Amino acid sequence: MADTFDFILKGGSVVTPAGEAMLDVGVSAGRIAALGRLSPRAAGETIDCTGLHILPGVIDTQVHFREPGLEQKEDLETGSRAAVMGGVTAVFEMPNTSPQTTDAAALEDKIARARNRMHCDFAFYVGGTHENVRDLPELERLPGAAGVKVFIGSSTGSLLVADDAGVREILKVIRRRAAFHCEDEPRLNERRSMRMVGNPASHPIWRDDVAALIATQRLVNLAREVGARVHVLHVSTAQEMEFLAGARDVASVEVTPHHLTLAAPDCYERLGTLAQMNPPVRGARHRDAIWAAVTDGVVDVLGSDHAPHTLEEKAKTYPESPSGMTG
Repeated sequence: MADTFDFILKGGSVVTPAGEAMLDVGVSAGRIAALGRLSPRAAGETIDCTGLHILPGVIDTQVHFREPGLEQKEDLETGSRAAVMGGVTAVFEMPNTSPQTTDAAALEDKIARARNRMHCDFAFYVGGTHENVRDLPELERLPGAAGVKVFIGSSTGSLLVADDAGVREILKVIRRRAAFHCEDEPRLNERRSMRMVGNPASHPIWRDDVAALIATQRLVNLAREVGARVHVLHVSTAQEMEFLAGARDVASVEVTPHHLTLAAPDCYERLGTLAQMNPPVRGARHRDAIWAAVTDGVVDVLGSDHAPHTLEEKAKTYPESPSGMTG
């Protein structure tokens, strides 16, 4: 008699939208075929999952795997290998590599590099810039494109669209929901002198909560003006969450594990520049507000913002140290 399932995951705590339950999982041809109390005789293999949780593979919607051009930090193979070891089965990878992913050739190159090397499913964001705005309607529809990513505030890499006119033009021409890094570039420039050499705890003082809020408000207002929908990445402040709770008509919201689990000043005292990221990890008040937004349904997505650097790079004296944390 042929086996009903290729294998059974037996005795684990299965996580479903309804909660957790002690169930067996029957798998056939790589797909879940049954949940319940299943006989080991119905499968060619039974895997004992006693004491373990079983849940669907995670889709990580924001990773920076650094290939091409920055492979000393990580590449598509090693990054995806780490992802699957952590239960991540698909990733959306960001465009701030070298060269940047801002045209069809760069996207095709990434896809070619990923094919038969990456251990999980993948898609790649195209960076939206002043220079490629007319090409974005075509680029966002190419096979393998996750969509368009725009930096309203400067971060790691040189992609930047700081002005309202540039953001408005991008929103007018695209049809998919674009993803945005929201920090107000004029305010960042005005406050640059607030960085204290050798003191990464000054990072959230320079890139403060007001800079994040201003940019997010600008973006939502522009989206409403042109009738677009937007995705706000790594929201880091209580004020943004309060504002975005009233912008569900146009804006979806992402938060990161870093902003949910760390808080200033303790994280900078313990981790130094290893805790340096954009937008910064802030005080406990902001962390608690982010958790409340998760509970209240304001948050749509948890993305890792996995952004590795070498330890040698991270050991540089702040502010020469690069921003970015592993996810």
